[in-house]
Amino acid sequence: MTQPAVSVTVVSRGRASDLPLCLIGISQLDYPSFEVVLVADTDGIGAAKALSFFENIKVVEFNDANISAARNLGIAEAAGEIVAFIDDDAVPEPTWLHYLIAGFGDADVAAAGGFVIGRNGISFQWKGRSVDCFGVASALEVDLEKISVLTPQNGRAIKTEGTNMALRRDVIAQLGGFDPAFRFYLDETDVNFRLMNAGHRTALAPLAQVHHGYKASATRRSDRVPTDLFEIGASTAVYLRKHAPEEGHEAFLTAARSEQRQRALRHMVDGRIEARDIRRLMATFDRGVEDGKARSLDPLGSLPLARSGLAPMPQQVFGEHVVLTGRPWHRNALLAQAERAVKSGKRVSLFIFSSTARAHRVRFTPAGVWLQTGGLFGRSDRIGRRFKWSSRRKRLSFELRRLAKQRNFKTEGL
Repeated sequence: MTQPAVSVTVVSRGRASDLPLCLIGISQLDYPSFEVVLVADTDGIGAAKALSFFENIKVVEFNDANISAARNLGIAEAAGEIVAFIDDDAVPEPTWLHYLIAGFGDADVAAAGGFVIGRNGISFQWKGRSVDCFGVASALEVDLEKISVLTPQNGRAIKTEGTNMALRRDVIAQLGGFDPAFRFYLDETDVNFRLMNAGHRTALAPLAQVHHGYKASATRRSDRVPTDLFEIGASTAVYLRKHAPEEGHEAFLTAARSEQRQRALRHMVDGRIEARDIRRLMATFDRGVEDGKARSLDPLGSLPLARSGLAPMPQQVFGEHVVLTGRPWHRNALLAQAERAVKSGKRVSLFIFSSTARAHRVRFTPAGVWLQTGGLFGRSDRIGRRFKWSSRRKRLSFELRRLAKQRNFKTEGL
């Protein structure tokens, strides 16, 4: 079966330093036909221009603080049958689209979502979830190796994460795209609920994975401390008005406020903020709720067709994934070797094991190298024993097998 053309859409605002890493990761995707649509502020576009493949990206300049409106501009430019979304502080595994798009082979599937990896590059930040009319998400058990095509049940929509999701373009365009009343927060959850109400199914693909950096933004610091809760309060109020029974609104808003206050208190206990910051944060939440209660909920008209055809990203990488490994004191030489391989058009994974039991970390470097570091005897998956005896050959074999499906490693003979 021919794989559908995909428009990978990235929205970026206030993260000009992070955006290039995301775009480099996208350029290394292993998928036959995709274009890249970038909706970014002036600074973000300026940073992206330094990339060698910038001329192959569809670019829309947008400086407003409204992620829903920005995503709608991306959908309007998208010429692919499927529109995939990833945040500007995230990087996809090379096989991301291969797994994320596979579920659309079922004609009833209108949306797909994958799993999101957190800052250590290994543990999951978000997996399968469903969500109710109040926007409260709960864990959803799915097969970790296969795609699950799910029908919403009992008034709970299938949750997809905004940094790792895909939608049929004709379906989301007909639904009017994302609701601009959600300037930030609950924007994709609103789409999930509207898809459920329209009778659509969602595919969850655990092997469709992105690494989410959770970088600083206008509303939070890099250590996850919130700096402003206005849009969280506003979006919560908007979501309730659209999807929840009115008699439950005030009780839920009280509970949501308490949850945000407890979140702020934890940061204060850990020494990240002071008591006066809590008062200020809660004031922004309260103002946001009042704004959300009064915010106009305009009907969503269908989105237009793309002004131009698909602009496929030319293939940037060729051949098998290169694997390098060595000891910490060879780090600089190994990184230089890896970076040369990337420049020659290869995907590269570099494993550097110290003679310790340190837990492992994975990151995608600005040069386009997948770098995993940690102790030879330490954990990568955060389960099981903290120390496990191993030779270097066996440890490399274990890690290659762990990542084989995400990186297309050859594991014969390991």
